[in-house]
Amino acid sequence: MATAPQGYLALILHAHLPFVRHPEYEQFLEENWLFEAITETYLPLLDVLDGLARDRVEYRLTLSLSPTLCAMLQDALLQERYLRHLTKLIELAGHEIDRTKWEGPFHQLAQFYHDRLRRFRDIYAGNRDLVGRFRYFQGTGQLEIITCAATHGFLPLLRVNPEAVRAQILVARDHYRQCFGADPRGIWLPECAYEPGLEEFLQEAGIRWFTLDTHGLLFAEPRPRYGVFAPVFTPTGVAAFGRDMESSRQVWSSVDGYPGDPDYRDFYRDIGFDAELNYIKPYIHPDGIRCFTGLKYHRITGPTRDKQPYIRDRAIAKAADHAGHFLFSRQRQVEHVRAVLQREPVIVAPYDAELFG
Repeated sequence: MATAPQGYLALILHAHLPFVRHPEYEQFLEENWLFEAITETYLPLLDVLDGLARDRVEYRLTLSLSPTLCAMLQDALLQERYLRHLTKLIELAGHEIDRTKWEGPFHQLAQFYHDRLRRFRDIYAGNRDLVGRFRYFQGTGQLEIITCAATHGFLPLLRVNPEAVRAQILVARDHYRQCFGADPRGIWLPECAYEPGLEEFLQEAGIRWFTLDTHGLLFAEPRPRYGVFAPVFTPTGVAAFGRDMESSRQVWSSVDGYPGDPDYRDFYRDIGFDAELNYIKPYIHPDGIRCFTGLKYHRITGPTRDKQPYIRDRAIAKAADHAGHFLFSRQRQVEHVRAVLQREPVIVAPYDAELFG
């Protein structure tokens, strides 16, 4: 017989990019934001969901997909350009295998990048509809997809024009209907920013709950009895879920949390900036503007530019340790908060999806 839960962990990932699409240019630098996010975040996340389904692992996850991101993921021109982008990176990774053949750790990474990019290209060429793939997992009942404001507008600032706020919310709802065939139940407020009265627009759109930052609940009047550890219902009946500070700090902070671990890959050390210009020029912007390629060989190591080689197996082991520590911390947190509040707490842990890419 199953025991009653002592508390709940609500894991929420937020995926958003501003809309960038320039058919008037053969190659546009800012479109790389989308290509990088697909390669580093969205395809790996779908890989994880595929693995959980294959292994019949039960899970519950909430994912916010912004309207601008969904529109770009469904755009035929950007889909074609992403395939072209992958093909160029595969070619670059092939050159890197040759260039690094006497540089042990770098050579292994070059081979890894080459194999991974080829695999992603094959997967994407077979099914470019990433929105549809996420929709499939929502149909299993284990993934809930929520929306965001139409263009990620900062809603408290837009309140000077109420119709602008209404448009942000209603357009987001309508676009969600087009993508997922139903109305969204929840919304990620841009920057988790709330102002009293926003819930009226959410109720009009049929949205039942939203996320907001910690201080949005802790400094509320009247102050919620259970702080951020329980949803608060607004006068319209729309529920507000506040961010938990402790779980956020562990995952967000490069000082107190996991991201600053010296074994993790350094995002900013990329051969797009490190390689000799004549060598890398065919794989960056045609004007010679250096940019990220995704081929990164160094780990964080420390605060200086003196970086050691990235050892992927070591980073994977460290990620497993951190995942275990995170779950252990949540269990202890639930035990403590439950003892204080005398009720099952809800630990709301919202993060940018790209943080895990």
